[in-house]
Amino acid sequence: MTYPDPQIERSQDPLGETLHLLRLTGTLYCRPELTAPWGIDIPVLEGLMTFQVVTQGRCWLEVEGEPARLLQPGSLTLFPHGTAHSILSEPGVAREQLFDIPVEKISDRYEIMRYGGGGEETRLTYGVMRFDHVAARRLIALLPPIIEINTFDQDAGNWLQTTLRFIIDEARSLRPGGETIITRLSDILVIQAIRTWLDTAPEAHQGWLAALRDPQIGQALGALHRAPDKAWTVALLAKQAGMSRSVFSTRFSKLVSDTPMHYLTWWRMQLARAYLQQESVPLADIASRLGYLSEAAFCRAFKRLFGETPGSVRRDQPMTEP
Repeated sequence: MTYPDPQIERSQDPLGETLHLLRLTGTLYCRPELTAPWGIDIPVLEGLMTFQVVTQGRCWLEVEGEPARLLQPGSLTLFPHGTAHSILSEPGVAREQLFDIPVEKISDRYEIMRYGGGGEETRLTYGVMRFDHVAARRLIALLPPIIEINTFDQDAGNWLQTTLRFIIDEARSLRPGGETIITRLSDILVIQAIRTWLDTAPEAHQGWLAALRDPQIGQALGALHRAPDKAWTVALLAKQAGMSRSVFSTRFSKLVSDTPMHYLTWWRMQLARAYLQQESVPLADIASRLGYLSEAAFCRAFKRLFGETPGSVRRDQPMTEP
């Protein structure tokens, strides 16, 4: 019988820990006030996630290769990969490119768009965001192109209706601090939508997500994620999972589609890339933070995975805001 390393706290919910890492950064929110007829083409927003909530009226959603969808009040549509799409008052109306429509800036993170022909009004809450943690980005990569939730869904209705009610109330008057409340509530909507997908979609119980849910492999992954600087070996990770080395290696590779040590290197290097883009700290400090005994060893591992040096990433790929 093997036991986990007492120095690494056991997690009751490794998947929940990953959801906790869904920290939104570079977020911009827009409140479109649209009067028919109107149509807006929204381009691909690479590396970003977008969502829209219909708070008043209705509209149509068009995505290339899919039938048009009618969106009613209370619908939430999430585009995890910034997929190009169009929203329209009715199919067939003339369209304008999103970035050609003027907006009123309320704050650095909140704006109002007034557009259309003066007819029936539709109001939306629209958000653009990114996630800044490696675990969050890996989770987002597994999400489908579109996630749709509406207040008629039995499981989602209560929380969605309640949150939407607050958003609608704030959007109507936009009192002092209202844009802050709307952005915070919108963050909740996005994370709740992802949670709903994780609970209901069959594909959310496969691969890396299944590994996080696994009572034993999930413990090893959680420990590795929390302590990337530890001198992990397959034996230590197996001990954390409470499994024999051979059984652990086989099950880990089956669920994650990678070996434990290769995954550890991948995880460390993804963290390293984020640190390089976000912080101005010496490479030796990053190496130590990720468990490398020397800057040279860290740089070699980084170049093997990415084909470029850490220094070139720092120079060529600064963090940008949407």
